[in-house]
Amino acid sequence: ILPATAKIIKPKKCRYCDKEFFPARPMQIACSPLCAVGLAREKSDKAARLAAAKERRETKAAIQLIKPRSQWLKEAQAAFNRYIRIRDVGGKCICCDKPLPLDAVGGAYDCGHYRSVGSAPHLRFDERNAHGQLKQCNRWGSGRAVDYRLGLIRKIGLEEVESLEADQTTKKWTVDELKALIAHYKAKIKGKKESAL
Repeated sequence: ILPATAKIIKPKKCRYCDKEFFPARPMQIACSPLCAVGLAREKSDKAARLAAAKERRETKAAIQLIKPRSQWLKEAQAAFNRYIRIRDVGGKCICCDKPLPLDAVGGAYDCGHYRSVGSAPHLRFDERNAHGQLKQCNRWGSGRAVDYRLGLIRKIGLEEVESLEADQTTKKWTVDELKALIAHYKAKIKGKKESAL
């Protein structure tokens, strides 16, 4: 019979292997030295993973600071083009009126510009100037400008087409404007995807 002052030792669960054990010390959390070593390794690995994640975040932030304007322009164009492809998914090619594939992302069709980015860079982010276009029409058909114009007149009207054709303004986007465009089109893409669900 135990004296009244004696404490009854309750079993604990090992934090490493989940087996029950009777601790030899009050703060013991592992059932054996092997499990204690395993716990120490897990703690060390977790600290290393957190440090690596922090370093990746800091590197990414540093890269964002030194990224040239041309890279921001490229990313903004990619976000815009992706939005146009998602916007026009399931529609028809602006040139040949053939159905566009239902896969907007795997490069199934292009975001074709009526007035090209090279000849009218100020219209590169104008949604009236960009539409879903089959690759054979855009890349191999040299854009099929006449057919594109006819399709554009059907889609947005002659007045809007003539407005695009007459627009000779110049525009040079700042890095902040490009960042805003990227955020804007990523949000629009997200909205389109959520409404499709």
